[in-house]
Amino acid sequence: MKISELLNEKLVIADLKAGAKQQALEEMVACLAAARHGINAQDLYTVLIEREKLGSTGIGNGIAIPHGKLEGLDSICLVFARSTAGIEFDSLDGKPVHLIFMLVAPSNSAGVHLKALARLSRLLKEKNFRDDLIGAADAGSLYGIIVAEDEKITA
Repeated sequence: MKISELLNEKLVIADLKAGAKQQALEEMVACLAAARHGINAQDLYTVLIEREKLGSTGIGNGIAIPHGKLEGLDSICLVFARSTAGIEFDSLDGKPVHLIFMLVAPSNSAGVHLKALARLSRLLKEKNFRDDLIGAADAGSLYGIIVAEDEKITA
């Protein structure tokens, strides 16, 4: 599975307005709900907040990967957002988050969900990739950087 199969330019937020974790999740959920008919924004937000209560999805190095499973969803979804200012996300390293990949899977899709999380983790290990995302000009550039990096990784 390639990240480029899950993401399109409409699901890239180049300049997240949120100043806190909850607001960031709300903004990203609204983006996905606007792009994908049939997604209940409140239900999705609740799923993500419940997952955050188990432990922060802020994994360090300025990255967060909030994720969850949503009843009634027919395929896996991904939204990417960048915060130039940084957001307090209760990250493992205690530093603000700048790059957020929100992954939502159907409630019955454990394997696909885990494969997507693993692929994102592989992409985000590369410091140059993270730096390129931080420095990109707009949503189109961000999307292009993600697709290009995704193409470098073999399954």
